[in-house]
Amino acid sequence: MASAYPVHLVLVGPPGAGKGTQAVMLERELGLKQISSGDLFRENLKNQTELGQLAQAYMDRGELVPDNVTIAMVAERIQRSDCAKGVIFDGFPRTLEQAKALDEMLALQDSEIRLVPALVSSDEVVIDRMTGRRVCRNCGAVYQISYNPPKVEGVCDVCSGELYQRSDDSPETVRNRLYVYYKQTSPLIGYYFAKNLLVRVNADQPIDAVNQAMLQAVKVVIE
Repeated sequence: MASAYPVHLVLVGPPGAGKGTQAVMLERELGLKQISSGDLFRENLKNQTELGQLAQAYMDRGELVPDNVTIAMVAERIQRSDCAKGVIFDGFPRTLEQAKALDEMLALQDSEIRLVPALVSSDEVVIDRMTGRRVCRNCGAVYQISYNPPKVEGVCDVCSGELYQRSDDSPETVRNRLYVYYKQTSPLIGYYFAKNLLVRVNADQPIDAVNQAMLQAVKVVIE
């Protein structure tokens, strides 16, 4: 029988399905460490690490940052002490190559992915959620005009800053992001299904209902 810890989870699902929201909730409830690829990039760029400078060079040339740079950032991050209990991977892996690399780096720690919650959401719900998203220009707080609106339209509850719609939340951009997801990331579902790690969760439910379904699935693994 596998030991209770570490518990490594990979959250998969289309953009707008709520992976980031659920990862934060699980981090708080289970004491695992959320690792987001976006946060990793921002940390390395801000601190001007060797990997951050390498990634910046690709971006400055208008090129995609190659897998090996992203993988190296993740490999460094999971060795820190705050990851000892387990990690919630949010936004990584995005491709089969990254998934295989993650398996290899965890094997070096005598560990493995224990569960892959797949947030399943309809295209229509994803498009509605993302096109309705508004962000504060000042503090970065995020709202959704249908599900989590600000108290005053266009004004941040936290700092009274102006709310705006990001360019990548336009309907055309959201549809293209879904296309990229289906092309690059959806094969991960088959990969983890074959490993008997996949559990599907209906992400069209209210946030708290999704959270309860996720917690139930993870507790089976822990216990």
